[in-house]
Amino acid sequence: METQKKFTVRDLAEIGVLAALVFVATYFLKIGPIPTPAGPTQFKMGNAVCLLGAMVFGKTKGGLAAGIGSAMFDLTQPAFVAGAPFTFAFFFAMAYVCGWVSKLGGNDGTKTKQNIIGAVCGACTYLVLHLGKSFITLLLEGSDASAALVACGTKFVTSGVNAVFAIVVSVLLAPVCKKALDRAYRGR
Repeated sequence: METQKKFTVRDLAEIGVLAALVFVATYFLKIGPIPTPAGPTQFKMGNAVCLLGAMVFGKTKGGLAAGIGSAMFDLTQPAFVAGAPFTFAFFFAMAYVCGWVSKLGGNDGTKTKQNIIGAVCGACTYLVLHLGKSFITLLLEGSDASAALVACGTKFVTSGVNAVFAIVVSVLLAPVCKKALDRAYRGR
């Protein structure tokens, strides 16, 4: 029988601080909302913080922080409130996948190649979930499949730019943040 690791106070504090950083980066460092035929979207720094947290803190802590911080943002925006549960799930999945893949092979958050692969996998996970939801929502609202695909095109462009930006920023910052946290935890 496997024993489950329990969250420590430090784990909860790290998740809380990281969730707050995701919220702040999404709330203040954004362009949007941008109206599209498939619903509002935006350019935001929050995605980079989600991926960064997963690379530095791991899949579970990074996933929880990404989901909580992003969902909290949605709950403060009338255009996004209804989607908050989906936001939690989608951003959790993005960071979880990123953290899982980037940690393969014993990466401690400082190996660039592993971080790139993890970030790309996490960002692609989010893109599929986000755009899939938009497409299905349009179909349920009565759109023809081809019209729904066209409508999701604008959202794909903004989400794709967000993904590339998040990958680049998070991969560049991960080794720096990991080393700084390691020094801080050692008391130096």
